[in-house]
Amino acid sequence: MSSKYHVKKNDAVVVNTGEWKDREAKVLAILPKKDRVVLEITGLTDDDRAKLGKRSIKKSQANPNGGMIERSVSVHISNVNKKSE
Repeated sequence: MSSKYHVKKNDAVVVNTGEWKDREAKVLAILPKKDRVVLEITGLTDDDRAKLGKRSIKKSQANPNGGMIERSVSVHISNVNKKSE
């Protein structure tokens, strides 16, 4: 059931449509069930970080105090192209 995609984990990509158009990013993960990629966008300003927002983390052994972390950007795999080197 595995699909072949034009990008892999840790690839440098450029977003070609949507809210994050023309941004350079790095692929953190591929979500094959939803045909999406999770991106780490480089060079975010404070306003862009505010758009992303934050989410809360429950207390656990890994995070004994819980807390807030920044969200990741998830876009459809067809909306990214591999960055030419």
